[in-house]
Amino acid sequence: MNGLAAIKALARKAAFARRKPLFENANAAQAGYLSEVLAGYRGVPLSGFMPIRTEINPVPAMAEAVAHGSVGVPVIEHAGQPLKFARWTPDTQMEKGAFGAMIPQDPTFFEPEILIVPLLAFNRAGGRLGYGGGFYDRTLEMLRAKRPTLAIGFAFAGQEQDDVPLEPTDQPLNLIVTEEGVIEVS
Repeated sequence: MNGLAAIKALARKAAFARRKPLFENANAAQAGYLSEVLAGYRGVPLSGFMPIRTEINPVPAMAEAVAHGSVGVPVIEHAGQPLKFARWTPDTQMEKGAFGAMIPQDPTFFEPEILIVPLLAFNRAGGRLGYGGGFYDRTLEMLRAKRPTLAIGFAFAGQEQDDVPLEPTDQPLNLIVTEEGVIEVS
């Protein structure tokens, strides 16, 4: 493990520990600001995510957005490959996919223009510490090569940290939404 990989591994461990109490104390209104942001993009195809472990829950905002356009969830097909996105509604029959995230049983794939991105830590410059698989970085790079693609980091406010370890392949977030408000990336 090289120096940056070791630094990121330690940062992930600390970020998981920091996120756990935030998750345990979360309330049902945690996606309120995300709903407000998405209302400004009605009709634009988007992907949220089905929360795992101690992630903040975007599903209420996703459920509202379904009335105005395509909403999907990420599907991991192979390690080292970009994500694919399957259409989702609150009525979609789901099953466990890779890493325990729920995915549609009978997926219909599409390409979103907005990605709601889970994370372990973020900074106000749009830096994001993910889980280490590179799935969102590869996917954002691919989508952004085709068209403008908005990456919205969704996290608890307490996941913010100044010193997020980054490398050149890390794709920046355009906006960060927390249970406390919206952070414009500087």
